[in-house]
Amino acid sequence: QVQLVESGGGLVQAGDSLRLICDFSGRTVSRYNMGWFRQAPEKEREFVASIRWSGGATYYADSVKGRFTISRDSAKNNVYLQMNSLKPEDTAIYYCAADYYRGGTQPSGYAYWGQGTQVTVSS
Repeated sequence: QVQLVESGGGLVQAGDSLRLICDFSGRTVSRYNMGWFRQAPEKEREFVASIRWSGGATYYADSVKGRFTISRDSAKNNVYLQMNSLKPEDTAIYYCAADYYRGGTQPSGYAYWGQGTQVTVSS
């Protein structure tokens, strides 16, 4: 069975950093397309970053490019999102997602989702 569990969220001040962890159980992360999405209250879920299983190519939303980094650790079956220079606009619940065949920048491209971890950035 496939399970995704996010952790590492919290309350920080603008300019601080956080490292989100997605524990991917039951499968090998290097064989899946992985993505991070976020959703604020009453807002639509939006793409943050993704990494392809084939070659490990990464993609980022323009709003986080240069500040966030997605990576994976196959030995630990983990996917990470390093978030630097956090802004109040980054406040949201962050979700980890996985898909064997698709992936991409749209939520519909992912079959498996975690429960999310809250990130709150104060000004």
